[in-house]
Amino acid sequence: MILVTGGLGFIGSHTVRALLDQGEECVLVQRRSTELPPVLAGARVAVERVDIGDRDALLDVGRRHAVTGIVHLAGPGPARIAPEAAVEAARATLGGLLNVMQAAQEWGVRRLGVASTIGVYFGARTDADAGSGLPLPEDTPLSLSVPAAIPAFKKIGELLGSHLADVTGLDIVDYRISGTWGPGGHEDPFFAAPALVHAAARGAEPDLSTLMAPAYADDALDLNYVKDTGRAIALLQLADKLNHRTYNVGSGHATSNADVAAAIRRTVPDARVDLPTGSRGPHLVLDIGRLREDTGYRPEYDTERAAADYIAWLRAGHDR
Repeated sequence: MILVTGGLGFIGSHTVRALLDQGEECVLVQRRSTELPPVLAGARVAVERVDIGDRDALLDVGRRHAVTGIVHLAGPGPARIAPEAAVEAARATLGGLLNVMQAAQEWGVRRLGVASTIGVYFGARTDADAGSGLPLPEDTPLSLSVPAAIPAFKKIGELLGSHLADVTGLDIVDYRISGTWGPGGHEDPFFAAPALVHAAARGAEPDLSTLMAPAYADDALDLNYVKDTGRAIALLQLADKLNHRTYNVGSGHATSNADVAAAIRRTVPDARVDLPTGSRGPHLVLDIGRLREDTGYRPEYDTERAAADYIAWLRAGHDR
């Protein structure tokens, strides 16, 4: 049985769906809700309403369920943190991560997977090659500077995981997840694609006010459809042998806002998804060679298929 923290969330629910499709049983840990999202409607899963910051409550889950593996996808909190809340936010995020690692050790799980982010690569390249758009392999030297809270905590988590894997012998694997969009998602603060799709499905102008920076047509990112992301994480969790501790999870190529807009218009010809020309800076693209070699993963959704599927989902009455 695989325990998935954040298993009712966006990426979490699709990962659970992929694990179930592989014949695994799952127990989902969520702090607030126990209601299954539409992607898991009718699924036979156990749901535990537990705050991973409560160590004893988390460890009790392992006394009720025979947990053999853990996928830790519970988020580190919002991208923007108020100064007066920053210390407690850090304490909660790192405390939850350490509790999950302790649970993995006490339960003797086969593998603990921990979500990281493409954001750890911000600033990783020099000015000379930053605009090259070449895929970033996992052994790319990372910068110590961070542009936001989420990549900061993910870098810290990777270091903690590496240290504890060495000391305890735990099989801890980091997933550096690319920009992810699709059913169950919402407007993302880092990229515009979800907002463009939601607007097209509603027949409205996109609301880009939640973005951390203005969006331009030529802005591009390694963009992966959430069904592919969830399947990749499931494959990493279930692989008999992994040759590395860190894996990029993405599409392996850059998708621009203009690409997304063109794909949307294949389904909604009159969609109002134009953005100003130009770009804010270099494109982050993940090298997914390790993922392909060790799991056989191949993305199944190109941009056009992803946009059509997402719009159909929203038009079917789902609000996210």
